Amino acid sequence: MEYVERRAQQQLHAALDTFRVVVLHGARQCGKSTLARVVAAERGGTYTTLDDPAVRAAALDDPLTFLLNQPHPLVIDEVQFGGDPLVRAVKMAVDDHGEPGRFLLTGSTNFLTVPTISESLAGRVAIVQLWPLSQSELAVHAARARGDGGTDGSSRLGSDTADGSSAAAGWFRGEFRLGSSVDTTRDGYLRRLCRGGYPEPFELEGRARQRWFDSYVTTVLNRDIVTLGAVRAVPAMHRLIRLAAASTASETNLADWSRRLGIDRRTVESYLGWMRTVFLVHELPAWARNRTRRAIRRPKLHMVDTGLATALLRLDAAALRHPNATLTGPLIETFVVNEIVQQISAADEAIDLHHFRDNAGREVDLVLERPDGRLVAVEIKASASPAPSQMANLTWLRDLMDRTESGSFAAGVLLHTGNHALKLGDRMYLLPIEHLWTR
Repeated sequence: MEYVERRAQQQLHAALDTFRVVVLHGARQCGKSTLARVVAAERGGTYTTLDDPAVRAAALDDPLTFLLNQPHPLVIDEVQFGGDPLVRAVKMAVDDHGEPGRFLLTGSTNFLTVPTISESLAGRVAIVQLWPLSQSELAVHAARARGDGGTDGSSRLGSDTADGSSAAAGWFRGEFRLGSSVDTTRDGYLRRLCRGGYPEPFELEGRARQRWFDSYVTTVLNRDIVTLGAVRAVPAMHRLIRLAAASTASETNLADWSRRLGIDRRTVESYLGWMRTVFLVHELPAWARNRTRRAIRRPKLHMVDTGLATALLRLDAAALRHPNATLTGPLIETFVVNEIVQQISAADEAIDLHHFRDNAGREVDLVLERPDGRLVAVEIKASASPAPSQMANLTWLRDLMDRTESGSFAAGVLLHTGNHALKLGDRMYLLPIEHLWTR
């Protein structure tokens, strides 16, 4: 697959202009090495990788010499394999030479949670997460290939709305394209979510694609998690990953998972933590105005990539199209949540993402919250013709916030797989999912 410009590319340049060290982390094979090479070339720096045994030996034998005797910014790919000695040497190097943009470190594990790295580089580092390819990144790339946009900014990443922020962020300002048509059908959404966003298998089909994902999971377990000394019961971890895929878009229930897997709860919790560390899953915290109540409510788990999830579950678009397919709704929800998470993470605005569920069983799939307390509530439906009654929880939350915190509820949005873009009452909108990545 040819290079697709990433939203994180601009983030990395901005961070390198300000911080002495920048960490780019994310799932294995999501494109970190390619992006790091591009940024290093654009800034006249050097790319190295600790996946190379000779490079790793040189870095560990004499870390400071390795760090200082190369053109900067110096990219160190898969920095977790250098452990604490290398990261401490980076700290010493930047403390002696305080100019920004010295080092770009990449890793397939969460830099702040790797047990072999205790040095956080606090005060010296900016951290950027790279996700698998988003639909907005792919849409811009396709537009450029067709000649619909170019380097003049007419079709650039981050331009989903007029001021350059994400489409979801625009909802806070009432930016909705009502009455507009879309090209993607329900079957098209199913094909997109099964395709996922990992660059390497993007154009693979059939057995070759399944073999790639099987090898991917084996590599993540044996090279990343086992190498770090965290997990030895690999078969149990395989079963947990498949259960996580089948449980995407649901609240994390450790007791239930423990019973179903025949593994004690503490082990399940530890293994799930490692799945977060290597970016196989992520979790949305629960939302409540009372922050104490947020802390005790269960988070909602999502697979980081729906292509990986469907490969683990041995599902394709045809299987998800069946009326009795129980995982179609959860997988579409995860597909949409991941798109919004990626867009928000690269936007200039600070927006927190949560899910909502109260004691009466009312649920909202996604709550976007700005620092000023304003909210956008989002429901995600697999239906191509959702009924107005499916907005009941959105209207309930709107009315509650209007009574308790007037002015805080900006909009309720129901995203669906059909073609209608309508306003259905006060601050209530029905939008096709495709509006997230088309102008």
